[in-house]
Amino acid sequence: MISSAAVERSCVSIIETIAKKRDRGELSAEEIAAAVSGFTRGQVPEAQMAALLMAIVLNGMSARESADLTMAMVNSGERLDLSAIPGTKVDKHSTGGVGDKTTLVVAPLVAALGVPVAKMSGRALGHTGGTIDKLEVIRGLRTGLTPKQFVRQVSKIGIAIAAQSAKMAPADKKIYALRDSTATVESIPLIASSVMSKKLAAGADAIVLDVKSGGGAFVPDAARASDLARLMVDIGAHHGKRMVAVVTRMEQPLGRAVGDAVELAEAVATLHGRGPDDLVELCEILAGHMLVLGGAAADLDEGCIRARQGIVSGMGLAKLKEMVVAQGGDPAPLDSPDLLTRGVERLPIILDRPGLIVGIDARQIGLAIRNLKAAAGEGRRSCGVVLNRKVGETAESDAVATLLYPAGARDTAFTAAACIRAAFQTGEAVPESGPRVAATFSS
Repeated sequence: MISSAAVERSCVSIIETIAKKRDRGELSAEEIAAAVSGFTRGQVPEAQMAALLMAIVLNGMSARESADLTMAMVNSGERLDLSAIPGTKVDKHSTGGVGDKTTLVVAPLVAALGVPVAKMSGRALGHTGGTIDKLEVIRGLRTGLTPKQFVRQVSKIGIAIAAQSAKMAPADKKIYALRDSTATVESIPLIASSVMSKKLAAGADAIVLDVKSGGGAFVPDAARASDLARLMVDIGAHHGKRMVAVVTRMEQPLGRAVGDAVELAEAVATLHGRGPDDLVELCEILAGHMLVLGGAAADLDEGCIRARQGIVSGMGLAKLKEMVVAQGGDPAPLDSPDLLTRGVERLPIILDRPGLIVGIDARQIGLAIRNLKAAAGEGRRSCGVVLNRKVGETAESDAVATLLYPAGARDTAFTAAACIRAAFQTGEAVPESGPRVAATFSS
């Protein structure tokens, strides 16, 4: 039971902290830790924490403050100890993208090439998909591993992908819920600290970050995405982690599939050597960086070559099967990806005005699938869309996309199809675009 005197002392402290940040002062590690621990324990009211968050949004934080905020959130819960696992343990994180199924390809590929991958992943957030949701399409697969099970599996087969434990960085979850209700989500220091608190708590030695920019990303502006990438690298380095962050484009969906089952099927097809070019390119880059950090490649060029060889040889697919079996899943769909989308309804999407596709609104497609999943209930994981045409390709009288949905969601499916149709823009010329990786930062 928290005494009234303790609450009063905490309130005085947090008021002074709010005033200091309001006046553009730099908070000490102790002030940040007191605010985070006080809020997590219920000693600091939501109104006061919301005021502090708004002051941070308006006045920013230094790199040191951001690192201290990250560690305060890490210290609010448990930390995973991976020291018993031989070698350099590497983790990978994406800030969220539409059609981003890279973890399902990259993690087993890197593990197959000799670098242990200890991956804690999340679920869908906003208009973006979640790795755990996609993995759970596989019948029987367990994502809720205990720390002991997680460490034992990585030690034995070199890879585990599990759901983030609620006991890790619980302050982040509580603070994020408040940010979501107080218009304080879009702050670079707060985003960076949120991401890195979970990554540091997960215990890997090295981390590769894929920071999305563009219309389908949480941070659309490329300059702000670079600021976020740079800050997360600085936070990781401050706490002794080897870091690489790449800023990648998310104007149109990555690959051709959006939705849990269809994205898993596309990831499996990629490991079979039949992936779409943009997805394959990004997977090779991310895997290449992970291999370098893990000591399995001398530089990025060698890492990308090794990643390509891992796909061609089937090593990545074999490692994914090994992981699925280890976590209790049925490996049959990994040999026949079509099994993942069997028995669902299909609705072709045809444009009213065919022509050259010059843009596809990734965010709009992500939201359409999210809303369709919400209406589909137990059949939500079968909801998805496969893009038959992408930017630079010509749409004629055939379907530019195919919507997949369970029979019970037919009415919502027509609404989703209209939203997806509207996401396609046609024109005379495709706008110029830069390379897939706009910037790279490393520690």
